[in-house]
Amino acid sequence: MGFRSMLNAGPVTVTEYRCEIAPGTPPFVECHGGYSVSYVLKGSFGCITRGRTHELVAGSVMIGFPGQEFVCTHDHVQGDECLSIRLAPELVERIDDRPAIWQRGALPPLPELVVLGERLQACVDGTSDLGVDEAALLLVARFVELATGTEWQPGRRRPTDRRRAVEAALWIDANSHESMDLEGLAARAGVSACHFLRMFAAVVGATPHQYLVRTRLRKAARLLADGDRPVTDVAGDVGFGDLSNFIRTFHRAAGVSPRRFRHLRACDRKILQERLAAVART
Repeated sequence: MGFRSMLNAGPVTVTEYRCEIAPGTPPFVECHGGYSVSYVLKGSFGCITRGRTHELVAGSVMIGFPGQEFVCTHDHVQGDECLSIRLAPELVERIDDRPAIWQRGALPPLPELVVLGERLQACVDGTSDLGVDEAALLLVARFVELATGTEWQPGRRRPTDRRRAVEAALWIDANSHESMDLEGLAARAGVSACHFLRMFAAVVGATPHQYLVRTRLRKAARLLADGDRPVTDVAGDVGFGDLSNFIRTFHRAAGVSPRRFRHLRACDRKILQERLAAVART
């Protein structure tokens, strides 16, 4: 079993697991160490838990409950890959910690979860502007909704939630050059990370990470247009710690590289600046 840690952000961790166990290998008893939601990316394996056998394929979801024993079988094919989201108990308590939700063992591929699982993979691959922690929590929240039969109503936002979201957006804009994460932003707002994520997205129209990245891009465009600072310095000034990530993200948003953007005619730069500013507001 190989694994690679993709995110370790306090109460949320995301780990990529790759198993190469071949058919015919004797299974053994394992035990979940905590709450988890694991999305199957490739391959297949069986899961026996609480007297039930689940056959998991790409798109299936394996659910973990602290202390619950399970046996994985590999009767059909060799190898599988999963993205496992581990949640701290205090976070689960604030979402929904009823045992019946977390003792289900597994779920078959469901449209409502498949699209979110693939979006999480895109975040891990760096091809989405969502934060990995945001994509992970959105998948977990949707799983809980399906398990409880309670649909989230994005339009029903209390005045206090709207105020919190706006104040958070203003703080992000003023401090976008600093390092920040979802848990820290939620703590500032006085709510759980999951609640903050969905509250902010419903009010602002973008997740906190999307808004942060778009704000940094808008400020980078201004610096590139108004001065001759090296692209590396601009990336650092607006909060991008990795130059290649800045160049890739800027190019995806503006359609040109930062260097090319700087050398465009003033009128062309203005058009692209307006495009970036509009993206930051949507």
